Parts: sequence; structure tokens; C-alpha cells
Amino acid sequence: QVQLQDSGPGLVKPSQTLSLTCTVSGGSITNSYYYWSWIRQPPGKGLEWMGAIAYDGSTYYSPSLKSHASISRDTSKNQFVLQLSSVTPEDTAVYYCNSLGYWGQGTQVTVSS
Repeated sequence: QVQLQDSGPGLVKPSQTLSLTCTVSGGSITNSYYYWSWIRQPPGKGLEWMGAIAYDGSTYYSPSLKSHASISRDTSKNQFVLQLSSVTPEDTAVYYCNSLGYWGQGTQVTVSS
């Protein structure tokens, strides 16, 4: 069974770069036709799909975030990484990694000085 575990800092200062890692077990991130996504939920709001990296390394982003989001992967560690640059308090949210019906536990990230 595929399991995802997301991790990262709980507090980031404005203008810094946020980096979150999702470690996948029970399956390879290079398995054909799997897409590995980052999704976030700001306080009091709904889920927002941020972007994804495909099994072949192709990346896809929400148009609203494309300018400051980047998703990469480390196949040797079976991990994929979200980097969000120039964060603001509006990036405060619970961040989840996801693939199909599998979800990480969620990482609360607060952007505050």
C-alpha cells in the first residue's frame, strides 16, 4: 500500500523560500502514470491544488502559483519536493502531498515574522 509522509518547517518568515518534502513508501514515484501532487488548505478555505510532478518527471502547476512554485524529485530517495519562493502570510496553510487516493498527514505551515 502506498503511503505518503510530508514534512517541512512549521514556521517560515515572509520573503523566504518554503521547502516541503514528501517521502513515498510502498510504491515508486517513477511508476507509470502516477502523478504526485501538492495541495494546500488555507485557514477557513477549501483545498487548493498547487501542482504535480509526473512519473516521467514532467511538472504541472496551477496558473496562480506557477511564478513562485517549483516541484522536483529525488528518485534515489523516492521523494518529491515543493519549493515556494517569496512566501507571504497568504501562504499560511496546511500542505498535503497526494497521489490518487493517498494523502500525506499534512504539514501546518505558518508564514510570519
